[in-house]
Parts: sequence; C-alpha cells; structure tokens
Amino acid sequence: MAIAKAERLMNLALCLLGTRRPLSKRELRDSIEAYVEASAAGSDDSFNRMFERDKDDLRELGLVIETVENLDGEVGYLARRDSNSLPPITLDAEEAAALGLAAKVWQQARLAGAASGALQKLRAAGLPEDVDPYEAHSALEPRIPVHEAAFEPLMLACRDRRPVVFDYRKATAARPEPRHVEPWALECWRGHWYLAGWDRDRGAERVFRLSRITGRVRSRGTRFTVPVPDVVTVRETVASWAGEIADRSARIRLRSGSGYPLRAKATTVRELGDGWDELEIPYGHGLDAWLVEFGPDVVVLEPAELRADVVDRLRAVAKG
Repeated sequence: MAIAKAERLMNLALCLLGTRRPLSKRELRDSIEAYVEASAAGSDDSFNRMFERDKDDLRELGLVIETVENLDGEVGYLARRDSNSLPPITLDAEEAAALGLAAKVWQQARLAGAASGALQKLRAAGLPEDVDPYEAHSALEPRIPVHEAAFEPLMLACRDRRPVVFDYRKATAARPEPRHVEPWALECWRGHWYLAGWDRDRGAERVFRLSRITGRVRSRGTRFTVPVPDVVTVRETVASWAGEIADRSARIRLRSGSGYPLRAKATTVRELGDGWDELEIPYGHGLDAWLVEFGPDVVVLEPAELRADVVDRLRAVAKG
C-alpha cells in the first residue's frame, strides 16, 4: 500500500510539473492509472477523495501547487518549475567535510548507500570538484555500528509513525514474548541501540534494547494512540532506562585489570587485594543489565535489590 501511494504521488507530481497549462481534475484522472482504477472500481466520489488527499500530501511535502480557474469556470492545477526549484547549493570545505563524516558514520548500516547517494547528488548540484568530503579530516573515523536486523524496520516505523509488533526477550526472562509498541525514536547508548516508545499492552512508555528483539518486526496499519514526546524527552527516557541518570550509589567488587567503563564511572575505588577492588558507582535504572555484561568480573555488594536483580538476570542467561 505504501509503495502504491508513493507511486501515485510521484505520478501526480510529474503531471503537475510537466504541464505548461493548468490541468483539470478530469484530465489528471485520465492520465494517472491509479485514478482510472479508482474511478472504475467505485465512483467519482472515491476518486475525488483520493485526489484531494494526494494534493494535500504533496503540498505538505513542499510542492507548490497552483489552482487556476479558466474563462469557462473550470478549475485546473499546475506546479510551476520556477516556484518549485531549489536555490543553488553552495558548500564550503568545512560543510562538505561535515557531510562526509556523516556519511562515514553509517558505513556499517544499510543507510550507507543512501548517504553515499546523497553526497553524489550534492556533487551533481554544484559541490566543488576540488572538495572531497570523504577525505577531509580522514584521521577521524566515526562509527555507529548497526548489526541488529530490527534497526531498519524500526527506523522506518518511527519515521512513518506506524505501530509495530515484535517478540522481545527481557534479560530476566528465558523466552521472548510479543510486544505491541508505538515507536518514538531510536537512540544509541554505550554502543547499544534502544527503541523508545509506548507499550500498548502495559499502557506505559518503555525502552527496548534492539539486541533482545527476536524474529521479524511486523508493522500494523493503525494510528498512534498517544502523542509522541519531543526528542529531548525521548532521549531523557532512554538515558534513564539505560542507567545514565542515577539517584543513589551502589557498592561492587570488580576484578583488578577489568571493567574499565565501570572504573570510569566510579566515585571511589579501593584496593581489596587478592585481585579485587571495591568501587562505589552511581546507581540508576538499567545498572543491573549493564553489570551482567561483565560476567564473573563483578560482584554486587549492595544494595540488596540490585544484587537480586543481577542474580535473576544471570539465572535467566544460564537457562538459555
């Protein structure tokens, strides 16, 4: 359905841009196959509704469509090229370098092709030939690794505001369970991707780690039931869920020479001897999931609820 609509919008835009005189609704209906089929299957009312929606969608996308009435009172439509042309693109060396770095960020994701194609279009639109956005500042090699198969369908669902269904395995659960989610945004924390959204089954906002999504992400053709927060609020939600926002402290034992990310967060470090150190670290939501990643190199001393959460997660991992 999405592909059919995109093709219909493209055909309508081409018709409006390619004409030198206003085209009536009847002429547009006879020129676009999807409109012909709609008229044949239903009535003129179904075509009229489809045409008005398409016209509004094109205007929302930025196409300037003029409505002109001829001497006979018939209304026609056209999109003048001079009203819909972009100004010349001019980029200096620093701006081109920034775009090149942005393209390099996505080398490991399927967005790499789109990023590369965007730079090629900029080159064709006037990017100076003596500026190489890929080579500038080549000592800097940014990376955002994206290995999860769920990334791309979730990214598209966030963009299109489409609810999704997927199977999700919590760290404390031995088996995955289905989740019905209205996706808001994807965020990367500590090298891991998270999805923030509204969990319909639980009636609350939730954050899901993409590496725990199993199977295929399925889209649902329904609308969102709750407003989408602004991007700052979503990032705060992910930060809190991922353990970035702490309101208390925890004491752990950490094997000497290991767990350097934990050491960087520690407020105090004390050597215990026998190859162990004692650390005091900020404690917020999600710390238990992070500590489990260090396996036998970490032992939680207090608080008791954090120790219990870590033990539950380790038992779930042991059960497979």
